[in-house]
Amino acid sequence: MNIDSIVFIDNLPTLDLHGFTRDFAIIEINQFIKDNLKMQNEFIIIIHGKGSGIIRETCLKTLSKNKFVKDYKIWYLNDGCMIVQLDKKYFN
Repeated sequence: MNIDSIVFIDNLPTLDLHGFTRDFAIIEINQFIKDNLKMQNEFIIIIHGKGSGIIRETCLKTLSKNKFVKDYKIWYLNDGCMIVQLDKKYFN
């Protein structure tokens, strides 16, 4: 399964970053990724909202630097959330 074949996201683990500061969002994103690696969830959702784009940019930069992230993209039905695919080789 790849990130482009995801249609329904309601059953995927979700992190909602509404109301977060930039620094706190970075911490929460990285912790959420680590937690889901332990649970062996390959796909996760991060909701960053539309707003001014600060949290979206923070999310993109954080995901691009994280070695556990295989792929990520803005979900095609809602540009306020992102689908993230975690790298299976790091599953415990």
